[in-house]
Amino acid sequence: MSKDVSLTGVERFFDDDELIVSKTDLKGHITYANSVFLRVAGMTEEEAIGAPHSIIRHPHMPRCVFKLLWDTIGQGGEIFAYVINRSINGDHYWVLAHVTPSYDANKNIIGYHSNRRVPNREVVEKTIIPLYDALLKKEQSFSNRKEGMEASFQMVVDQLTAAGKSYEEFIASLI
Repeated sequence: MSKDVSLTGVERFFDDDELIVSKTDLKGHITYANSVFLRVAGMTEEEAIGAPHSIIRHPHMPRCVFKLLWDTIGQGGEIFAYVINRSINGDHYWVLAHVTPSYDANKNIIGYHSNRRVPNREVVEKTIIPLYDALLKKEQSFSNRKEGMEASFQMVVDQLTAAGKSYEEFIASLI
């Protein structure tokens, strides 16, 4: 999907009993996508396999959340995160993602595995959207994208510190 795809404002949904599943290599290129991923993202298997996972990145998704995600899984941790994704035609969809590293027989990280389920709608609307709007506003207040991401990341750290919670505790309190 090119970066110039317009956003349609149309939200896509998947069923509560469905999981969106994908796997990537170490650089984030898709190596596996299940049928739910393909349907919701509006892609064929041929379009998905080998494409960067960022092909479904929605421009309203704060970059600092992806920094937290990559920092965590790159060190062998797992993470849960609320994510807004963009379908290939510009529609969008919300997920609660669980991302983990994949290992070889020698315990080397060889890629990443993500399961996404339908998020709690009330949490998305009352907590996540306002938080992500504030983070995105902070990111966009800087002309340098990296400085903006670092500033919004610090904003998250400051909010968690003020609440006396780790990121994991914050997410667990929402699930």
